Formats: sequence, structure tokens, C-alpha cells
Amino acid sequence: MKPLAEDYSRFVIPTYGRFDLDIESGSGCFIHDASGRKILDFGAGIAVCSLGHAHPEVTSAVCGQAGKLVHTSNLYRTGPQADLARRLVEITGEGKIFFCNSGAEANEGLIKLARRFGSATGRSGILTFNGSFHGRTMACISATGQDKVKKDFGPLLPGFQHLPFGDLDAVRAAVDSNTIAILVEPIQGEGGIHPATADFLRGLRALCDERDMLLLFDEVQCGLGRTGHWCGWHAIAEDVQPDGVSWAKGIANGFPLGAFWASSRAIDERGPLCDLLGAGSHGTTYGGNPVCCAAGLKVLEIIERDGLLESARSLGEYLASSLRELANPHITEIRAIGLMIGVQLGSDFPKTTRPPALEVVTRAMSAGLLVIPAGETVVRFLPPLNVTRAEIDEAVAKFSETLRSIESAN
Repeated sequence: MKPLAEDYSRFVIPTYGRFDLDIESGSGCFIHDASGRKILDFGAGIAVCSLGHAHPEVTSAVCGQAGKLVHTSNLYRTGPQADLARRLVEITGEGKIFFCNSGAEANEGLIKLARRFGSATGRSGILTFNGSFHGRTMACISATGQDKVKKDFGPLLPGFQHLPFGDLDAVRAAVDSNTIAILVEPIQGEGGIHPATADFLRGLRALCDERDMLLLFDEVQCGLGRTGHWCGWHAIAEDVQPDGVSWAKGIANGFPLGAFWASSRAIDERGPLCDLLGAGSHGTTYGGNPVCCAAGLKVLEIIERDGLLESARSLGEYLASSLRELANPHITEIRAIGLMIGVQLGSDFPKTTRPPALEVVTRAMSAGLLVIPAGETVVRFLPPLNVTRAEIDEAVAKFSETLRSIESAN
């Protein structure tokens, strides 16, 4: 097979720092490259393939729906969209669902919902947090608390203020007469697997209630089973109920689907929050198409049927403890919540030509393991929810081998 690097160089806009790997196929927790080499995938498409690659039941559901109806536009109703909306409401709470195609679009929807909610009182400010990541659209990079995603894209959308993650006093001090919402990841994923505390989430809820603001949770990476709970924040503070939640990634095992939920609580004379975006106020051509919704329904069915929430909790603990048992001097912390694990590399990491996380990820790939960098010093493990103990043992062994190879080269 012809290597893809030349065609990518000639024809694909270089927005990604791609690794030197041409993936041909996948099955379960493994992928095969163009040469036929089998590689253990503990990135799962960055927390997307909740059931691993080419899950036969998801494939069957997609093929069956594609043989009946692929697209109608959202001018009409389809069964798979209604069924998936009902299931997501059952998981999250009374409210309604808007379907889109990605996490960035889901967060755009929450931002528009907040702006419309605030229009009655002339408020538009949204508080977000340092280290956050909400997507790559103009509104979402404006909301994101990382300067590297904003560089050279100004002027940004006004109205966002970034605060220290976990600092409730800073949030209280920042709320003013223009603030309408708080947008927060209960577990920061791209920021390096940093969970909020229960007190922080409860404090945000109380503050929003006190000041008539919306509490919005970005669960694009941590939602729908990744933490061992349907709702990612339930792993931290189950008693907190947000006003809106965004999802994507693990919702449909790789098919392009995103969604956001809005609460049914009454907000003012305009009625419930979930009806605030009326006809003509928001839309999407492909969002909620029958094929992606059929995939999403099957994914949620299998997670529930096969007990994968409990599995994510127990196997996440097993993976985290196995990584801690390596007792590698260059690992300063293992942060874990379900099957979201961040390995923090220390400042004394051996000097290499690449940032530490990138060096580890690149060498791990050569050793037959895919893991994901988060910034310069964190390596993420995000395996499928149906990963096995044997696969975890293999991944940890390959990771240990990778660290030893870096040490021996220095």
C-alpha cells in the first residue's frame, strides 16, 4: 500500500501534528497499521470509541439504518432521533435534547442558550476556567482557557472571563451584573485530567441559583460512561443538577454525533429553559441524522446491558493502581476517574528534543501502544469501556518499557 504521508502533505491542510502512523483497520482495543502491525489503542480516538473499533453490533445497527434511511433534514421527524433523545433525557433529567455533529457545536449551542436566556435582562457574560477546552470554533476558542488555541485568531468573541479552576472565591468575585452563566468541565480532559471537587461543583450550583445564572457542564470528553457513570459529574457530586450539558465523543462510537441537553425548569414568563431556542433560532443540516442516532442508541444499549459503567469504575481503578505500581521516579502523579487517567510527568524528566509527553507518546507508539498527550507533561490513557484486564496489563507493560527506553537513551 502506498504511504499516505505524501498525499497528506500535498492535499490535506496541516492543522494537525500527525504521528507517523497510517491506520488501516481496527478491532476491539487494537488497530492495524498499513504494514499489518497490531497496536494496542488506549486512546480510543481520544475517548470516542467507547466500545472499541468495529464493534459488530454497532456496525449492524448502522448498516441496517443506512439501508432504510440516511438523511431527511430536520424539517421532518425520524424514529432514531426521538428514541435517542428520550434515552438521553432518561439519563440526565427532565428536559430536551438538541442534536448536532461535534462537541464544539454542542458547546456553541449551550453558549447560544445562555445568551438567549440573558437577553431578557441584558446579560451576556460567561465564566469559564483556566486549562479548559471547549472546541475550535470562534465562540469555543473564546471560551477556552488556553492561550495556545487563541493565537492569531483575534478579535475573539467578547463576554468570556477565565478563572482559576476550582477557586470558588475567584468565581464569586468575578460575577457581576453582566454574568449570565458558568461553563465548566467537571473533569478537564485536554487540560490533563483534572477533576473538580464536589464542593466546587456544589458551590457553583448555589451561586447560579443565588444570582439567576445558568450552570452549564461540558461533558464532551467525560460524559456517557467514561467516568463509570452516565453523567460524568455524578462521579464527583451526584446531587448537583446543571441547567445544560454538552456531549459528543463517546456518544456514537466514532460516528459524528454531538448533542446538548437543556433543563425543563421554568426560568421566567418565557417558560422552560429547554423551549427557549424556538423555531429558527438554531439549526444543523446533519445533526441527529438517523444513522448516527442508530449508532448512539446501540452504544448506550450495550453499555447498560454489559455493565460497562461498573466495569469502567473497577478497571479504571485497576489501571490507575497498575500505573502507580510502576513507581517510576519521573511520574509525579496519576490522576484517575473511571477510565480517564492522566499520567503527570515530572520536571526532572530526561531531556529530549521533544516535550516529555510527546516523547513518551511517540516512543510508546513504536512499542505498540497508542496513548494521548495533554499539553507538554501529561499522558492520557482513555481505553474503550470494554477493555479487559489482560489488555490493561499489556498496555502498562508497554508503557513501562517505553519509560525505560527513554531513561536508557539518556
